Amino acid sequence: MSDKLTEYRQAETPLPDENRLWYLYGAGFESLGRDGKPEAVLMPEYGPNELLVRHDACGHCFSDIKVIRLGEDHPRIGRDMKKEPVVLGHEVSMTVVGVGANLVDQYSVGDRFIIQAEINVQGFNMAYGYRLQGGLSQFNVLDHRVLDGDDGCYLIPLKPGTGYAESALVEPWACVIAAYKLVYRSGLKDGGTAWVVGTDVNDELPYTISAGFDSASHPDSLILTQVPPRFAAWLRERAEELGVAVMETDDASVVPDESIDDIILLGADPDLVEQYSPKLADFGVFALVASESLSRKVSLDVGRIHYNRWVYIGGPGPDIARVYGDLPVRSRLKTGGTALFVGAGGPMGRMHVQHAIEVEDGPAVVVCSDVSDERLADLCASFAKQAAEKGIEFICVNPMNKDTYPAQMDALNDPGFDDIVVLAPIARVIADSATLLAPQGVMNVFAGVARGTMAEIDLSDVYLRDTRVIGHSASAIEDMLTMLREAEAGRLSPNRSVAAIGSLEAAWDGLHAVHDAAYPGKIVIYPHIKELPLTSLAELKERLPSVYAKLYEGREWTNEAEAELLRVMLP
Repeated sequence: MSDKLTEYRQAETPLPDENRLWYLYGAGFESLGRDGKPEAVLMPEYGPNELLVRHDACGHCFSDIKVIRLGEDHPRIGRDMKKEPVVLGHEVSMTVVGVGANLVDQYSVGDRFIIQAEINVQGFNMAYGYRLQGGLSQFNVLDHRVLDGDDGCYLIPLKPGTGYAESALVEPWACVIAAYKLVYRSGLKDGGTAWVVGTDVNDELPYTISAGFDSASHPDSLILTQVPPRFAAWLRERAEELGVAVMETDDASVVPDESIDDIILLGADPDLVEQYSPKLADFGVFALVASESLSRKVSLDVGRIHYNRWVYIGGPGPDIARVYGDLPVRSRLKTGGTALFVGAGGPMGRMHVQHAIEVEDGPAVVVCSDVSDERLADLCASFAKQAAEKGIEFICVNPMNKDTYPAQMDALNDPGFDDIVVLAPIARVIADSATLLAPQGVMNVFAGVARGTMAEIDLSDVYLRDTRVIGHSASAIEDMLTMLREAEAGRLSPNRSVAAIGSLEAAWDGLHAVHDAAYPGKIVIYPHIKELPLTSLAELKERLPSVYAKLYEGREWTNEAEAELLRVMLP
C-alpha cells in the first residue's frame, strides 16, 4: 500500500485551500455548475461544536434528477436557489478531517461515517443533499443539525475496512431492505380517527368489532355515514362507554382530506372507494367489508400508496376486527414463492433482484421484467449463476418481445405471483402488474410515482383473493444500520451495484447518465481523485487496467479495485 493511500485513509493528507463542488442554481442541467464544470470556493471553517468532513464517495440517485427537474419547486428545497444554491448528493461516505474543540472527546480525525440523509430538526426536514450541502463537494462542515437533530446523531460509524463506495451505497440499499420490513396495523389505530361508511348493505348482517374498539384499545374519534341502523346503534353505545367522540354526517366534504386513520366501507361500491380514499391520513388503512365483486376497477392514487403508505385491506366480515387481523399485511418476500420484479434492469431493480437471491428463505422463482434486452442480458450475467447455485429458478422476460412474452407470462401466471415489486413509475404498468397477483399475493409500488398518479386496480381481489397493494419510500436510521451490518458481514454486497465511476468533474455526465438510464447500475463519484471521465467498469480495462484487474470476474466492483483506483488516481 502506498504512503499516499495510507495518508488518505488515516486523514493525514494536508488540507487544501479550496473546496471544489457542484452548485445547482435552479431547475435544469444548465443551472448545474459553471459551464458544465464544478466550482472552487474557499475551504470552509468549522467552529468548536462542528466537524469538518471529507466526502470520499458519492452515489448518484434518480432523486437528484427530480431536484434538477424541479429546482426550487421541489418540496425539499423551498428557497431561492440563485441566492442559496443546492449541492446534491445524499448517498455519501465521509471521513472526519477536523474536530471542533468541544467535540474532541466524541470524535477523532480519521473517524469514518455514512449519513442518514433524512435529517429533521424540530420537525423540519433538513435533508443532506437538499437543504444541507451534499456529497458532490470535497468537504463540508457538520453542525448541530446533523450531530444532534430530532433523532440524535445522523452519522453512522464504519469499520476501518469498509469500502468508500460500498458504504456510500448503503443508503439506497437501506431503502430496498426497508421495503421488506414494513409493518402494518392489525387493528383500528389506537387514539386515531375512524370513519365507518355504509352502502345499501343488509341491516340484518351482525356487524361488530370484536377487538380494537374496547377498553384496551380504541380510536378517539368516530365518524358515521349511512351506517346500517343496528350497527350504528352498537357503535354509538360502545363509543359512549369508551368516551369516544362521535360525529354523524352524510356530507363527506366537511371532513378534511388526509385526516382519517381508518376508513371502513361496508359493501362493494367503487364510487365510494374513490370518494373517500383522499381522506386517508399518512399510514391510513382502507378496509372493504364485502363479499361480492365491485362493478368496476377503482382509480387509486398509487403515488400516495407509495409515499403516504396507504394500504387497502378487506374481508367478508361481519367482524371488522377479523378483516384487520386474520391476514396481516405481509411485506417480506414469500418463502419458496414466485416473485416478479417489473423494471428489474435499472439500478434499484438490480438491488431488489440481488436481495431476492441473497436473502435467507427467499423465493423459489425470480422473474425479471424489463423493456431492454441489453439490461436483461446483464442481469443474467450478474445473477443467473448465483441463483442456480441456490436452487432458484431465474427467468428474464421482455414485454416488448410480442412473439414470446405472452406465452412466457401465461406459463408463469398460474395462479399468479406471490410478490410483485414495481420499479417502473408508470401508472399503466402498475395497473397491469396488479392483475398478475396470486391469491394472498402482495404488490409493492416501490417506484417513486408522484402523488396524484392514478391507476385502475380491481379492489375486489383485496377481499375475494386476499391480495394487497403496498408501497414504500426512503429508509430510517435503523434500516441503514441493518444494511451496514449485512454489508460488513458480507451477506449483501453494495459493491455489486456499481456500474460506473468518475472523479468530481464527471458528475455532470454522471447525472445525465442517470437521467437517460444509460447504465444498469449505480454511478459513484470519487471527489478527491485526479480527473477521470465517467467510466464504466468494462472501460476500465483500457483506461485503468490495474484497477480492472481487481474487479471480480471482470465485471463487479470490489474494495480491492477501489484501493487500486485511489493508489493510482489520488493527487
